[in-house]
Amino acid sequence: MAVQVEIWTDINCPFCYLGKRRFEEALAEFPHRDDVTVVHKSFELDPTLPHGHSDAVVPHIAEKYGISEAQAAANERGIGAQAEAMGLTYLTEGRDFGNSFDMHRLLHFALEQGRQEQLLDALYAANFADERALFGDTDRLVQVAVSAGFDETAVRAVLDDPNAYADAVRADEAEAARLGARGVPFFVLDRKYGVSGAQPPEVFAQALSQAWSDHAPQLDIVADGDTCGPDGCELPQRN
Repeated sequence: MAVQVEIWTDINCPFCYLGKRRFEEALAEFPHRDDVTVVHKSFELDPTLPHGHSDAVVPHIAEKYGISEAQAAANERGIGAQAEAMGLTYLTEGRDFGNSFDMHRLLHFALEQGRQEQLLDALYAANFADERALFGDTDRLVQVAVSAGFDETAVRAVLDDPNAYADAVRADEAEAARLGARGVPFFVLDRKYGVSGAQPPEVFAQALSQAWSDHAPQLDIVADGDTCGPDGCELPQRN
């Protein structure tokens, strides 16, 4: 018996960064972890952004939610505190955001190489833990992939061909829509159970156990939490 976990994410999404770590904590304690297969799927938070787009995160959040930049920065610090509690580095200022389509194409290339986790971790680290801009710079993206152990020539070949893995990315996004995913991270276990958001590890542990021991006729959302969607990331509430 094996459990397949599909995780829809976007590199722009801070809750995807947190959710991956929380899921990994649950998986590490799951007694059948060696029988769990994890596949990461594509979900663009804003597919309308032009190719090569890059802009600062804090002013973007302020504009999107109609709040001051000080409030937006405070909310970033709140997410940073959550990340720090899990041992993750999270830069609360100076980060950029942008079009992630090429990153998703590279993640499908990495999946074919059997090394998708390594590239995803490298992209998250480059976005959330490195002061250097990530989006809109092909050379920077190549550097990140090479640092994760991928061949530079092969990576550039993918990026130079706009059609390479493009259909796979769009298929993932269409699949997410059919499953009812309105934001990410979105976890689907055996196409029977769904977990929405960066849930605590114990919620993921429950979902893994449920998927292992039971079968359901349709996808049931067993937990719903913080996500990033087309309209942005739900902002943490501050007193």
